[in-house]
Amino acid sequence: MNLEVVTADVIGDIALVLGASGLLGALARRLGQPTVVGQIAAGIVLGPSLLGRFPGDPTDHLFPDQAVPFISVIAQIAVVIFMFGVGYEIDLRSVRDHRRAVSLIAAGAILVPLTLGSGIALTVQNLGTFDGRHTDGRSFLLFFGVATSITALPVLAAIVRERGIAGTPVGNIATAAAGLMDVSAWLLLAAALIGTDAPGSRSWPETTVLLTGFVALMTLVVRPALKWWVQRPGTVLSDEVPLAFMLAAAGAWATASLGLHPIFGAFVAGLVMPKPDGAPDADVLRSMEQAGGLLLPLFFVVTGLTINIGALSGSDVALLAVILVCGTGGKVAAAYAMARLGGLDTRQSAMIGALVNTRGLTELIALNVGLSAGIIDTRLFTVLVLMALITTAMTGPLLTAIEGRYKVVPVPNEPLPAAVPRARDYS
Repeated sequence: MNLEVVTADVIGDIALVLGASGLLGALARRLGQPTVVGQIAAGIVLGPSLLGRFPGDPTDHLFPDQAVPFISVIAQIAVVIFMFGVGYEIDLRSVRDHRRAVSLIAAGAILVPLTLGSGIALTVQNLGTFDGRHTDGRSFLLFFGVATSITALPVLAAIVRERGIAGTPVGNIATAAAGLMDVSAWLLLAAALIGTDAPGSRSWPETTVLLTGFVALMTLVVRPALKWWVQRPGTVLSDEVPLAFMLAAAGAWATASLGLHPIFGAFVAGLVMPKPDGAPDADVLRSMEQAGGLLLPLFFVVTGLTINIGALSGSDVALLAVILVCGTGGKVAAAYAMARLGGLDTRQSAMIGALVNTRGLTELIALNVGLSAGIIDTRLFTVLVLMALITTAMTGPLLTAIEGRYKVVPVPNEPLPAAVPRARDYS
């Protein structure tokens, strides 16, 4: 392997990927879609599904075999930084402020699609239409259920800001519920991975004990130590940014050493990072988003290189339709019903149902974890990636239809139900 040639290939690929994702991301925004929809589409366009179908297979020439592993490593680093940001962005105080509505919505929007997804997985499993290499039936059922129930907190939060509903009951409750769902989903995904026998993985009891110990260490030891560090006299804000990157890397390394995916450690690290007034520090979050966001398009291309939409059969398309109906219908209906039960009106409940249906990048990360662990094969991976893209693209039009139906303009200063005053501290 000629390192200079490989380096040139990787740098050229980075330029190509950033250009394509920037172009399609801007196009997505012009169409009223989240940027991530265009970025996911860029990964698919540059892969075998479109570009690779042209004579001479341009995809193979643009992304040579010797360059792809290096691109994958950079992409995984970007994902680790992103997952730290996801954990850091979760404001658990918002969950407490609106605990009844948030808890009901989160429970319904996870359990209903989780149950429906597991039912679909059981059917697929009984038909013998998957080739998971390193998994037992329980892991496959749980993973499939989690894949149909995930909500992408970062994408949801961006949509809330872009549509001007941040600070309203809908925006605050939807964001808090998505945060609670994210925590639950990653815990369930970790449980699904424990049941695999992929190379490097450990037994159920051993992994459970080690993972529990890791979470306890991060919560009971690391978090108080970090809280003391950022509150000590003479601390300046710039000290927290390198601390955040160090914590993300250390957490990712720890769970990788335990036989789990690095994203779990990065996510837990983000959760335990102290936050002023219980909310994420804007400068820390911005630094993480800029660093991770710059390189995340490489992750979409790595995903796009794995799938081939043209290879899907009629039964695969039918499976996609069933997943969309169950994953979308079940999630939206459950969130709507629970929001109504939690005291929200019809418009607010419908908007929350549409918001929690977005999946985006969070879904793709989970799917890549499942693929690398051998829980799903490339065919199911492709189907589920399309589900993630379609459901994310649906969110904007659904919200527009709901707002048009009820003809109500959100009022940013609308009072929040059952709000609890916050004291300024690091928590």
